[in-house]
Amino acid sequence: MSYYFKNLEHLYVHWPFCPYKCNFCDFVAIASHESFMQQYHESLCKEIQDFKDLYDAQAPLKTLYIGGGTPSTYPLPLILDMFAILKETISFDESTEVTLEVNPGTVEQGALEVWKSIGINRLSIGVQSLKDTVLQGLNRHQTKIDVINLLQKTEPLFENVSVDFIVGLPGVSAEEWKAMILQAMTWPIKHISVYFLMVHEKTPLYFKIKQKSVVLPPDDEIVDLYYWTVDVLEQHGFHRYELSNFAKKGFESKHNTAYWERKGYKGFGLGACSFNGQYRFQNNKNLRNYFQAVLDKNDLIHDVEEITPAQISMEKIMLGLRQAQGINIADVIQDFSLPQQQHFKERADWLEAKGFVRQEAGRLFLTPQGFILENEVAVNLFPE
Repeated sequence: MSYYFKNLEHLYVHWPFCPYKCNFCDFVAIASHESFMQQYHESLCKEIQDFKDLYDAQAPLKTLYIGGGTPSTYPLPLILDMFAILKETISFDESTEVTLEVNPGTVEQGALEVWKSIGINRLSIGVQSLKDTVLQGLNRHQTKIDVINLLQKTEPLFENVSVDFIVGLPGVSAEEWKAMILQAMTWPIKHISVYFLMVHEKTPLYFKIKQKSVVLPPDDEIVDLYYWTVDVLEQHGFHRYELSNFAKKGFESKHNTAYWERKGYKGFGLGACSFNGQYRFQNNKNLRNYFQAVLDKNDLIHDVEEITPAQISMEKIMLGLRQAQGINIADVIQDFSLPQQQHFKERADWLEAKGFVRQEAGRLFLTPQGFILENEVAVNLFPE
């Protein structure tokens, strides 16, 4: 099994610490463990340095993404140190897209200037909602004022700013959602992500819904709001380039696009995932075990999955259909048997007749109706 990365272009760094954990979160994130930040930072930097022997630096990175957790809580002296080590180990240049996830209300004085100075050139701000009572119900300790204040401070320093919203949150009416999106159109942003609420098992939100103390909006209302949002964003120059992602021209997320196009990437940190085209693997998700694994240079990888030809085909279909550029039919079916190719073509024609896809110049695209049913469309296309 090879963990070697040739021509590495995309990098992910995980900062797992949060001042609190949101009720809908199932990420590798830990709250109220600030005392471990220094030790984690040291282990993270050692992991980065130890990677040098597996890295063939033939070209500068195209993207670096610092996610979490809440990376905006990374103490400034430590993130300065981490970036210095990164740049000693990995090749960067001025064109590298460097994204930091930011939660409003967690940005310390002077942080924006420090982030800018070390090469961070894109901020992804987790807004989710502008209704304070809804945020409180999700155990998200931020307010509408925090968001507005942060955006005012970012405007002089960062051109490439993205914000996230979640459609379908309990307690947000259709009128309130529309008012939030229209307000966001007045902000100094170049990118906006609109995610459907995902209710993950064993999260606090899951149990509240199960106990009926929280009631979700009807599905048809959420779908209508999504279509309305797509139209409004288009009117304001934010084109949909992926199911949940909208950008001004030239400001599409290069890092996330690499995931959707199945490019190789390396992840550093607790529970971080990597992909080299042949294998997907994930670092240890237990904090103490991660510390020990980095120290011993042993058992850092927790899970390994070899990608089969069938998985590759399914991923090409599912990830490709999410994007506005659709899928290249010949590329997807090249490894199919003749009966499987016939199945794909028949299902594509059937889905086109139903109005869920369209075919043009050897490519297959979702229609506006098809975007909402993307998973079902992909399953229909995949050979049985």
